[in-house]
Amino acid sequence: MDVIRIRGARENNLKNISIEIPKNRITVFTGVSGSGKSSLVFETIGAEAQRQFNETYDSYLRSRMPHYGHPDADSIQNLNVAIIINQKRLGGNARSTVGTVTDIYTLLRLLFSRIGEPFVGYSMVFSFNNPKGMCPMCEGLGTITDINQDALIDKNKSLNEGAIRFPAFQPGGWRWTRYVNSGYFNNDKKIKHFSKDELHMLLYAEEHKPKNPSKEWGKTMLYEGIIPRIKRSFLKKETKEHKRKKDELREILYQHTCPECKGARLNKEVLHCRIQGNNIADCSAMQISHLIKFLKTIQNNQVQSVLDELIARLTHLEIIGLSYLALNRETSSLSGGESQRIKMVRHLGSSLTGLLYIFDEPSIGLHPNDIARLTDIILQLRDKGNTVLIVEHDPDIIKIADHIVDMGPGAGKEGGNIVYSGAVSGLKQADTLTGKFWSMHRAPNQNARQAKTFLTVRNAQLHNLKNVTVKIPQRVITVVTGVAGSGKSSLINQELPRQHPHAKPIDQGLLRGSRRSHLASYTGIFDALRQVFAKTNHVSASLFSANAQGACPQCKGLGVIRLDLAFMEEVEETCDLCKGTGYQQGVLGYTWNGKNIIQFLKMTVAEASDFFEGTDKELLNRIRELGLGYMTLGQPLSTFSGGERQRLKLAMEFDEQGQLFIFDEPTTGLHPSDIEKLMSTFHRLADRGNTVIIVEHNLDVIAQADWIIDMGPGGGSDGGRVVFEGLVSDLLKHPESKTGQHLARYITTRKFRKTISSSAI
Repeated sequence: MDVIRIRGARENNLKNISIEIPKNRITVFTGVSGSGKSSLVFETIGAEAQRQFNETYDSYLRSRMPHYGHPDADSIQNLNVAIIINQKRLGGNARSTVGTVTDIYTLLRLLFSRIGEPFVGYSMVFSFNNPKGMCPMCEGLGTITDINQDALIDKNKSLNEGAIRFPAFQPGGWRWTRYVNSGYFNNDKKIKHFSKDELHMLLYAEEHKPKNPSKEWGKTMLYEGIIPRIKRSFLKKETKEHKRKKDELREILYQHTCPECKGARLNKEVLHCRIQGNNIADCSAMQISHLIKFLKTIQNNQVQSVLDELIARLTHLEIIGLSYLALNRETSSLSGGESQRIKMVRHLGSSLTGLLYIFDEPSIGLHPNDIARLTDIILQLRDKGNTVLIVEHDPDIIKIADHIVDMGPGAGKEGGNIVYSGAVSGLKQADTLTGKFWSMHRAPNQNARQAKTFLTVRNAQLHNLKNVTVKIPQRVITVVTGVAGSGKSSLINQELPRQHPHAKPIDQGLLRGSRRSHLASYTGIFDALRQVFAKTNHVSASLFSANAQGACPQCKGLGVIRLDLAFMEEVEETCDLCKGTGYQQGVLGYTWNGKNIIQFLKMTVAEASDFFEGTDKELLNRIRELGLGYMTLGQPLSTFSGGERQRLKLAMEFDEQGQLFIFDEPTTGLHPSDIEKLMSTFHRLADRGNTVIIVEHNLDVIAQADWIIDMGPGGGSDGGRVVFEGLVSDLLKHPESKTGQHLARYITTRKFRKTISSSAI
């Protein structure tokens, strides 16, 4: 069949929709955040394709695979095997690098084992994960983890007063008794008054039996200094206790480059083997574009096939806009966008056809200059005979679509419908939010705020920054642009806060809270809600908390029961006693304005704003203005995307004045209509006397800046300079700025449409 046919899809907010999606074509799904795009593409089509494919394996293998339930739909027909390429970070441990995850390092090892001189062994010897190849001091990690003595010990306290800061050694604990009962110390003596011998005994002594311990000392107990004890108990092995104490360990640990291998990870013998003066660690440390040039200088027929494959795979990374990376870059340090592009590279050389590729906003983190390369790759995948489905907002990705499915018309309960399905050309005439913004004309900011004062970042040399000194105007909106790897994040997210510690980064990191935390509890609105329920019903406010008196006795307020199936993956099932609410049944009998606590938590932010007054209502309206009106009050924090987390943090900070705010790609996951609302918020922040700095690629945001700092001109070693600083209108004329060139093509001379009025939000 030449279409994927879906009938009666009702997953999440989908309104019983039916659709036919053409095969062997590129279909882009558009719509505002929360309109149902992901529910249709990932949770219906992708989940069913994965489920059916997993069913082809035997039960033993299926038990070790992710579990996919049946999507809520009447029928889904004519699916292909799906390859889902999402934004989930590659993660991995310290031994996982760009080279290992792409298998390029395997080819590099093969090359050195064949023609490296002197010969030191076969391919596996060049692996830093192999005992024969790894550095003996750091065991192939390239870094040494040590304990910071000053962070571990409060020298102004005695052992009895809790001088050992690590919680596992606090007074009263069984580990603490090893030291106070050892007979070595005056337990009331301040650590700063210890002699050198006493301090060494406390911190570094090897395991032994003390000569004169107190009577409480056990017969078989041995004494050991605090530092070797922590290393043995917490650092040498990944115990359950180590995992529980990970955050506390982070407070007392620091990492430094291994003095033996200087960060190369390998032993001296392996590093002695070279090709044209470079060892394998030198090659891994080169940025990809430089490594390609080096490999092309090697002339050896014996390994030509290996060289060709190496260069081809590295070129794929270069084409996809990752030429600034090095093979030794740890995967845990990669952004979501970088991770997604590396996953794409795995499929570029594949000869498989007839697959279903599903992408989740592949433009995230990409400069317009890199998106052109990305679209070429997507077109290649289609032309090989594959079907490509993309959830996306970027106009340059939308342009290459053979078919468009626009979801909406709004978000949450207002979404879940197909409001347009057809060719890209018809989208401009469609009466939808996407259609209106697709056909909009844009112009640069003609009324830029004039800065009177500046703050300066001086002599920045972090990563690829080339001794950069730059002035940033205060009380205006500054957008920092540049291709991926140009030095934007190094300058703004790292150097700026270091030199100006009062800066307030509003990032996409995790929100503080427990597994039970949700939007209402994070914002503080839940406290007001519980108080009004308590006052109305003359009961305790703790009754309306799933963390306290109101918790379901079976699931302890979680709403789910965790089942440990031994060798199988842990499974979560909805609690049958509370039906997933997390509350004991009696609590749901109490109401306010005709609704119980669960009915309030199921309300969207937009709906809930009608029930609140004062500062709580203002906060809900701000959250709504930032494009999160579709989220429910009870939405768990663990389900928020990075962009949603960032916007919620912004809503909480909005009342500030005279602050220095830093935003890192705040348009992540946003529809153009929501970006317009976001820019309206940024303008209001600047009007309140705040300095707003935005690291961003989005051309709508760049066009509306008061001031531009463009980094580059390229990525990696080709970047790290300030290419341009000034007004948007001047950026358009700058010959070296790639940002200016793309912006000039994007805008027109017609006046940019004003931001949506508050009455329309």
